[in-house]
Amino acid sequence: MPIQRLDPTDRRAVRRYVALPFRLHRDNPLWVPPFVNEVITQLDPHRHPFYEHSQAAFFLATEGNEVVGRIAVLDNVHYNQYHNERTAFFYHFEVVNDRAVARALFAAAADWARGRGLERLWGPKGFMAGDGQGILVEGFEHRPAMGIPYNYPYYPELLEDAGLEKQLDFISCYLDRQIGLPERFLEVATQVKQRRGLRTVTFRSKAELRAMAPRVMAVYNGSFKEVQGYVPVTEAEAKMIAGRFISVADPTLIKLLMKEDEIVGFVLMYPDLSAAIQRCRGQMWPTGWLHLLREFKRTEWLDFNGIGIEERYRGIGGNALLYAEMYDTLIGRLQYQYGDLAQVQETNLRMVQELESLGVRPYKRHRLYQTSLL
Repeated sequence: MPIQRLDPTDRRAVRRYVALPFRLHRDNPLWVPPFVNEVITQLDPHRHPFYEHSQAAFFLATEGNEVVGRIAVLDNVHYNQYHNERTAFFYHFEVVNDRAVARALFAAAADWARGRGLERLWGPKGFMAGDGQGILVEGFEHRPAMGIPYNYPYYPELLEDAGLEKQLDFISCYLDRQIGLPERFLEVATQVKQRRGLRTVTFRSKAELRAMAPRVMAVYNGSFKEVQGYVPVTEAEAKMIAGRFISVADPTLIKLLMKEDEIVGFVLMYPDLSAAIQRCRGQMWPTGWLHLLREFKRTEWLDFNGIGIEERYRGIGGNALLYAEMYDTLIGRLQYQYGDLAQVQETNLRMVQELESLGVRPYKRHRLYQTSLL
């Protein structure tokens, strides 16, 4: 099976790399494409902040003149230094339903990683926080939340055939306007606010949100240390993450939990624009932005993709306050009928148990896979 390492300066090769999932999923009504420019930026060592500290390689599998598979492999030096590990990540995995192709792609990725002295390979995991991760293993009948991966059911089978095994699952949960928080739960939220001097802040404009973004990212760095694959974001990465989020955000939906002038928690939610991204095929220009603007006003879905609170407030009811804010937003905005709480780590037992007690239904599952390179 011919495997070629991609030259990121070769525009034709980059186009072939980017185009593969569009061809594989062209008849799939549930697949949501990535923003094309974001993928191109991820391949460009001069434009993406990942390359300020780390390296990546990209591989294409071909049959004749046709691309039949691709994979990215990342040596995240920042992550390995932080955790004292020698781990490589894989990402951008797309392939036809052919075991030989999948095996060849992972063999190429493993060889590159071993050549850099790395001892373990796992993923899919992207270049920085906010990149959707995992392989979908349950919930194929549902469209993914914006930015979350979707793949065919044969993908997990190909990974396992190539010698990878489960490392960890992320669970996504369904909410709608029928959900009702118990009265005692809302009482706890109110009491926490009063007794701990906490208040909730929202925004009126993207300019306000942009000004607060560096402080929110600082709280992120302190709130997700227990999440699998966590590594503190750099200043340059924080700017890119904030820009990505603000571009699709409704500032009035963002909730910050404050104690005096200090941010201690947040609920990040935004209108789901997946249907518009499907229509414009991941291209903002020339008319994609019009699709996004229209969908912004008519989507009935809210995506919840960031709920965090500093550790010192978790055991005193702070979580109840965040869930209450999430509930109030879904119920209080008549436009929205449904919500997707994306990718809760299965080992976050406290949150999983809290969601179960509230009657929130898991309906999608993404899996990280791993293998030893020794």
